[in-house]
Amino acid sequence: MGDVLNWGIMGASNFARNHMGPAIHSAGNARLAALATSNVEKSKEFKFLNPELKVHNSYDVLLTDPEIDAIYIPLPNTLHVEWAQKAARAGKHVLVEKPIAMKADEIDDLIALRDETGLLIAEAYMIVHHPQWIRARELVRSGAIGQIDHVDTVFSYDNREDTQNVRNDPNLGGGGIRDIGVYTYSSVRFVTGAEPAEISARIRTENGVDTWAHVVGQMEGRLGRFTYSAITSMRLSPRQEVVFQGDDGQIRLTAPFNPGVFGQAELEVRRPDGTRTIESWPRANHYILQVENFGRTVRDGVDYPCPLEFSRGTQAMIDRVFDVAVGIG
Repeated sequence: MGDVLNWGIMGASNFARNHMGPAIHSAGNARLAALATSNVEKSKEFKFLNPELKVHNSYDVLLTDPEIDAIYIPLPNTLHVEWAQKAARAGKHVLVEKPIAMKADEIDDLIALRDETGLLIAEAYMIVHHPQWIRARELVRSGAIGQIDHVDTVFSYDNREDTQNVRNDPNLGGGGIRDIGVYTYSSVRFVTGAEPAEISARIRTENGVDTWAHVVGQMEGRLGRFTYSAITSMRLSPRQEVVFQGDDGQIRLTAPFNPGVFGQAELEVRRPDGTRTIESWPRANHYILQVENFGRTVRDGVDYPCPLEFSRGTQAMIDRVFDVAVGIG
């Protein structure tokens, strides 16, 4: 294997076309080499990135391509574990869209497979690769805003008109919690190192998927114990915000999850006396950074920022939210 990883994409999803395909193409240590789809029209849009792109008409054929080093899987949620296992068994490194599994114990099987094969299997949790989140973790853990007292997270969008969207399909693992709760829950875990100590949740559902959820509780870890609130919704106008409240100030991220799409990545530190400082990263692309970090781990053996053990912790929190959730009208 050379310095450049040859990537294959499993399925011509809109997200792969608009974000991860271009990211693989733009990454310095990656090459978009193949796509598996039976839709010729969709494949044409990927060929704009690489006219020499090989197009396979099935996922299985892609996995037998000897030139492919790594597979990116953006399939519906219920198919993630199955095809991640197949890809690893075929000798490919695997990057799987979030949530990587439907239940935490399914990730145990992927951890065992990773350890057995020596291949990198990881969840495509891109925000941990972004400098705004790395900076937020550095500030919080260094005590820059004192003792953490409370964290607020919000992520919402409205897809009620998009009835064919997989997020609105309960048979494909849809729902707001699995789609964006991954961010509102796990981002706090990443920054603070804390895990949920107490949780309660209220959810609203439509046609078998959660469309609104409010999780509150307490988290505990190396930085102590603090209260926590997270709102996710697929039926509210777009909003993204995370605030870490300490006893000596607060840190606010205004475009925490989709910088460059929702807004510019900015981190604001506010002090009790009213002073504030703002850091911004207008050019950072977390999808490209994710692909490049993946390649460094495969090539150089450096630690990957989002190992499966971290993803398992997130899924365990999601499982717990569903276990305690109370439905509301």
